[in-house]
Amino acid sequence: MSILYTFFGSILHTIYTIVQDYGVAIVVFSIFAKLMLLPITIKQNKSMQEMNKLQPEIQALQKKYANDKQKLNDETIKLYQKHNYNPMGGCLPMLIQFPIIIGLFGVMREPAKYVFTPEVFATIDKSFLWLADLSVSDPLHIIPILAAATTYASMSNLGGQSKGAGGNNQAQAMTQSMKIISPLMIGFVSWTLPSGLGLYWIIQNILTYVQQLIMQKGIGFKKGE
Repeated sequence: MSILYTFFGSILHTIYTIVQDYGVAIVVFSIFAKLMLLPITIKQNKSMQEMNKLQPEIQALQKKYANDKQKLNDETIKLYQKHNYNPMGGCLPMLIQFPIIIGLFGVMREPAKYVFTPEVFATIDKSFLWLADLSVSDPLHIIPILAAATTYASMSNLGGQSKGAGGNNQAQAMTQSMKIISPLMIGFVSWTLPSGLGLYWIIQNILTYVQQLIMQKGIGFKKGE
């Protein structure tokens, strides 16, 4: 992972060199990260859409072959082949994203190690909006609250997508649980971590929310379909 840390650290350092403001550099870096992952996200979204379209047929097979698991597997594979659907299509983008996200997170967690030298990082102005120092936790705890709220907002449409596309009850229940657990977890973690990392997470959540709205309008996931 050190290679990724160094790579993303050099990008954040370049951005800072251009804008000369650490807070603004984090915002621009967040936008860069989202754009970099956009092709993978689109592919994953397309795979999810294809699976949602197949859900009614899959559920029909599950009812028809409820007592014959082997036959169910065979017929499900035939259904995938008929529609040229690869069930791994949604997993592969997620696996690709994971090390990238870890790399981005590591850079934001330790900028003095991967972006600047400790000596340089100690001298730069790290104030942003109401925050006096982005390298420490927010004393007003606004950042963790916003991180939790924007995490919830970025996940707000997941339940509707699953339900509207024929997702099963178990998947819907899991999605609803994650919509509660994830914001609480992010808020808790952000409570003590550097506020710069929380700022990065907030911008990512806002961009994710906007991205979801654009994809829903342009591709689908209309409720009731």
